[in-house]
Amino acid sequence: MMSQGDQSLMKTRRLALLCSRACPGSIIVQALDVVRAFRETAWTVVSGFQSPTEQECFGILLRGEHPVIVCPAHGVEGMRIPAAWKSAVASGRMLITSPFEKNVRRATAALAQERNRFVVSLANAVFIPHAAPGGTLHGMCRELRETGKALWTLDDPANDHLLKVAFRPLTPDLVPDL
Repeated sequence: MMSQGDQSLMKTRRLALLCSRACPGSIIVQALDVVRAFRETAWTVVSGFQSPTEQECFGILLRGEHPVIVCPAHGVEGMRIPAAWKSAVASGRMLITSPFEKNVRRATAALAQERNRFVVSLANAVFIPHAAPGGTLHGMCRELRETGKALWTLDDPANDHLLKVAFRPLTPDLVPDL
């Protein structure tokens, strides 16, 4: 595992954030509200921040002082850090880490799936705003039940399939008590 940034973030409480690319608008709005609530907690958010919803959440987290762990679906050794991330890395609130060797330079669907498993392995709990039925992330959700980690999703009819398989509903007002 190669990393850039503050390794001490690995000692904090870590929440995996994963979301399908295809995501209903009602869920996106709720997810952003939940992430805003997480900015006020001690949880460090871990994600690849690749899907559109994950990217929106990342923007919210970067605008605050919240710690994040970014896991790209490629190697990070020698990676150029985007300008928007530099202040977060310099201030010790961002860690960029990956299970991939430096020669892995391009993300693929298979690497993204492996990266998502890595994200979950780093986390103490998992928040999936939405996993599209039949999608890759939905398949991974079945595996997550076996981890024993707390599993959260949004209480929305589009997530009934997750709420039926061990995911608990999460709303912004519940976040401070987690």
